[in-house]
Amino acid sequence: MILRDLGAPEAHIGGAPRRHRCRPTRLLMILLAAGCAGGSLLYTALTGFVEPHAALAFGVLVAVGELARITLPGQRQVAPIASAGAIGYTFLLDIGGDAAHHSAWQVMAVVALGFAVGELPHIAVGRPPQWGGLARRMLIIVVLSLVFRYAVQALPAPPPPEGGWWPVLVVMIVLVFGGWLTDAVIAAAIRAERIRTRLAVALHDELRAQFGLGMAIGSSGILISLASTVTGLAGLLVFTAPLLVTQVAFRRFAEIRLTYLQTVRALSRVTEVGGYVETGHSRRVTRLATAIGSELSMRESELLELEYAALMHDIGQLSLRDPIASGATVLASPREQRRIAELGSAVIRETGALDGVAELVRRQCEPCAGDGDAGPPPLGSRIIRVANAFDDLVGESTDTDRTNAVLERLRMDSGVEYDPEVVEAAVRVLGRPADARG
Repeated sequence: MILRDLGAPEAHIGGAPRRHRCRPTRLLMILLAAGCAGGSLLYTALTGFVEPHAALAFGVLVAVGELARITLPGQRQVAPIASAGAIGYTFLLDIGGDAAHHSAWQVMAVVALGFAVGELPHIAVGRPPQWGGLARRMLIIVVLSLVFRYAVQALPAPPPPEGGWWPVLVVMIVLVFGGWLTDAVIAAAIRAERIRTRLAVALHDELRAQFGLGMAIGSSGILISLASTVTGLAGLLVFTAPLLVTQVAFRRFAEIRLTYLQTVRALSRVTEVGGYVETGHSRRVTRLATAIGSELSMRESELLELEYAALMHDIGQLSLRDPIASGATVLASPREQRRIAELGSAVIRETGALDGVAELVRRQCEPCAGDGDAGPPPLGSRIIRVANAFDDLVGESTDTDRTNAVLERLRMDSGVEYDPEVVEAAVRVLGRPADARG
């Protein structure tokens, strides 16, 4: 879920700690990457490095880039400089007028060593290794290096420096686009497995999230390899600088996004501090709501709005003269529920940037068919209504009988008060083992 992706501690919806579950797709990817890295290192150690100065320069660039990796929203670990350097070494055919003779296996070995060296400082300061991100970056280089060497050899004209650059440049561009698309598919498969959503939805999110940065990385890698034919290894510094500026901009964006979420989370706790709702209510509703949203294949942007709305769904209770018992709005009259929702929506609209969230909060108390001529409320509103009702009646309890009784009550009111599809999605989410919930 997005909240957990941006640094929130993992927790069971009912409050008990959650264990990490095994994800076969991610595990298979890590094993494949480790096998390719180990095999290339062994092969290169036995056959020896060629052009060691170039290998060292690109290895250092990859290591520095991995050290400076960033985390984008959606738990996306990216290392733009490391990836561009690895692509540049993959496409390197000429160094200052002299042909480069390194093999695809040497490319994999140098990149693997660079990734490992860049990861060591993170481990030294106590950060857990990001095996998934490392494996993805490694596998893309494995594919690009093997295909590129084969494609260049298959060209009718000899490769540079003897031949022309245009056929090779076309191959580079096609491979960069294909590598980006492959990376997006792998990332989508892992994301779909992690948050339990449809692959098509996860792929749409990944393509949208990675397009700009992916094209910047790919084009920088091509420029580094081409510049090295004229400037030698000095081209690494010249064409890495623009990517460094891009990375700083993306880091600032990620920090602003995280700060925004932390501000919303802090605002959501005002009702808890004031005694209007039980401690942890907003966070539990948010976890359940986003899990249901993933189960119903909501897109990432929709899940983010749902998360904000779920965190602040009870903010309207601050206007009450006398708090509702335990803050359980499900026990309040429909008129009181509507008043709380409308006041909460008005507060959120004052921000001037969360109109979609305000609408979800305003319509959260409506029955599934809608209230008036506006039609059915948005899916996010229907999800919040179910998640809030469940937590109002269950709270922090982990008693199975109580959970089943509340779910049965929600089912009985399905089609009138609650959306049947949302209720069934909640049943599926809550019916999984704690370590298997998205």
